[in-house]
Amino acid sequence: LALGAERQIAPCLAVIPAPAGEPLAARLADAGPVRVVQHGYAHRDHAPAGARKSELGAGRPLADRLRELKAGRRRLAHLFGRRLLAVLVPPWNRIEPGLVSRLAEAGYRGLSTIGARQQARPTAGLIQVNVHCDPIDWRNGRTFVGTAPALERVIAHLRARRAGRADPAEPTGLLTHHLAMDADGWRFAARLLSETAAHPGVRWLGPEETFRASCAAVEIGIDR
Repeated sequence: LALGAERQIAPCLAVIPAPAGEPLAARLADAGPVRVVQHGYAHRDHAPAGARKSELGAGRPLADRLRELKAGRRRLAHLFGRRLLAVLVPPWNRIEPGLVSRLAEAGYRGLSTIGARQQARPTAGLIQVNVHCDPIDWRNGRTFVGTAPALERVIAHLRARRAGRADPAEPTGLLTHHLAMDADGWRFAARLLSETAAHPGVRWLGPEETFRASCAAVEIGIDR
C-alpha cells in the first residue's frame, strides 16, 4: 500500500474471504485507489493425499466449490463494497478447468493465476490476466530469489510477448506477498516500481483497466 501510494500506482489486493474482517476494511477505507480481488475462500488445501495443494481443484464437488466462492464474494462485498472487483485469484494458482468454465455464470469477470496466459478469455465473459514475477524462492527458505532471477522473470515475459510466444496484449504482472516478503524482496519491488514508473516506455495499469471489470459489487452478481 505504501509503495503504491508513493508512486501513484494502484495495487490490487488478493484477500482471503473467510478470515477477512473489519480491521482490514478500516485500513483500506482511506487507502486511495487500491482494489480487492477474491483469493479463494479459506486458502485451505482440499487436494487428495500426494497431490499438489489446491482449494479449487477437482477433489471436491463442483457445487461445493461454487457455493464457497459465492459465500466468500458476499463477505468481501459486505466488507469492501465498491473496492471489490469481480476477479478470482485461486489459492496456489490452481483451479480445475471445469470450475473455470462456470465462473462467468457465477458472476466473475476476471481470473488471475501465474505465468503467461494461454488465452485472454478462457470462457465467454471471463478475462484472464496473470502475474509473471514472483520474487520469492518458496522452496529454499521463502526468501528473496535475488535481483537477477527476479528481473529475468519480468524480462522473460516481455521477451515472449515481443517474440510472439506469449499474448502481446497481456500486461506483465508483479506479485508481492506481505506475509512472506523479506527486506531484500521489498527493496527490489520498490526499485522496480520506481525505475519502471520513470521509464517513458512503461505504463502501470490500474486494476479496473487491467481486468476491464466494474468495481461495483452490485454489478458482479453478488446476490446470486
